Amino acid sequence: MADLFAAPPRPFMGAATGTPFKAADAVLFGAPHGTPYQSIDNEPYAATPDVLRDALEDDARWLDHWDFDLDGPLLGEGDFRLADAGNLLTSPEDGAGNRALIKEATSQIVDAAAIPLMIGGDDSTPIPFIEALAPAGPLTIVQIDTHIDWRDERRGEPLGFSSTMRRASELAHVERIIQVGMRGLGSARREEVEIARDWGAQIFTARDLHRGGIETVMTHVPAGASCLITLDCDALDPGIMPAVMAPTPGGLTYTQSIDLIGAVIAKTNLVAFDLIEFVPGRDHDGTAAITAARLVANVIGCLARK
Repeated sequence: MADLFAAPPRPFMGAATGTPFKAADAVLFGAPHGTPYQSIDNEPYAATPDVLRDALEDDARWLDHWDFDLDGPLLGEGDFRLADAGNLLTSPEDGAGNRALIKEATSQIVDAAAIPLMIGGDDSTPIPFIEALAPAGPLTIVQIDTHIDWRDERRGEPLGFSSTMRRASELAHVERIIQVGMRGLGSARREEVEIARDWGAQIFTARDLHRGGIETVMTHVPAGASCLITLDCDALDPGIMPAVMAPTPGGLTYTQSIDLIGAVIAKTNLVAFDLIEFVPGRDHDGTAAITAARLVANVIGCLARK
């Protein structure tokens, strides 16, 4: 374990550090870099995990205070055990090495019967993350994103951030993909949309959610399913989440996002979560980092109540 991670300068929300995975209910870790495209590296995400840890530094001092998102203290009244393993020792241009680190770390957490919580990185980081969830399958993926990510390859690279759900669809342990928040121009042409729908992916636009509420999605989420939530920050409206590479108007609100997260966790067996695509250099006043970090905190709070 130790040779995979650099210790966090500050743990997320006061989480334990140096804790054996088997002693934790959930283990958070950072994966700053995934698989780069030629001439597009992953350097803009290098600081993401630590920036989100820093965003809630003050909140971590008040864990016994009432959290009105969750109707009680963040970690509930029980003995939920959260660990922060630190950041994987990834590199901006080493796609193969980064994938191996993410898959190994996730496998170790899953093998210890804990829930992995990954802070990426770009949207290629979930590819090895999902691969490592095979023991938890059959898997339902709830992807909250602007883009469907069904490209077979881009710039000759099949494992980059435009291909995440395409690669997931090829895994034997993935049985259902539900995609929420799509809008505007995305990473798909007509052929990718048709391939996704032919596979069986259920695609809900942001407009669907605005019109029909989260029940538009939740009626299609099977009760008791083993579920991964993968949340790309660009799913949120750029008015509250400007710190992304592809800001697109019409996105989800913070309340819609946490309501959807809470409903999925209440209805399913959440086996993993990742939050990706937060770009610190585009967060000019720090409020986007607080929003993104609070999304992670809501996942933790919902898990603590299970």
